Amino acid sequence: MARAERTEIFDVPADKFYQAIVDYKNYPQFVDGMKSVEVKSESADGATVTFNLNLIKEISYTIKLANKPHSEVSWSLVSGDMMKINNGKWTLKDLGGKTEVTYSLEVELKGFMPGLGMIEKTLVNTNLPLNMKAFAKRAASL
Repeated sequence: MARAERTEIFDVPADKFYQAIVDYKNYPQFVDGMKSVEVKSESADGATVTFNLNLIKEISYTIKLANKPHSEVSWSLVSGDMMKINNGKWTLKDLGGKTEVTYSLEVELKGFMPGLGMIEKTLVNTNLPLNMKAFAKRAASL
């Protein structure tokens, strides 16, 4: 299992960053490798969403998200073709026009194959900073 947490400050208001996070259906426009998204249910309190990513191979998974408007979005895995665990959280702290963003992620893939641990580490350690920057850029455009 791989875990990572990263905190950065972005020159984007917290409400715009939050809007970018909960705009699930538009992830394919700005999240690298995101092929498609299906929002199964959605409310102000959260959503259940299926994501199809093309990383090393195509991965499909469904997560249940819980929202605390403008401050936090957390999730846990419902089902996935290659994932045993996919839990995480965005935490936003309003700094008056800027936002302190903390992204936490825990991933474990199913099965055994050589290099699986390295794939998990790449998913959380390499993709994490890239995803944060992609969301900040999207938020700035809203």
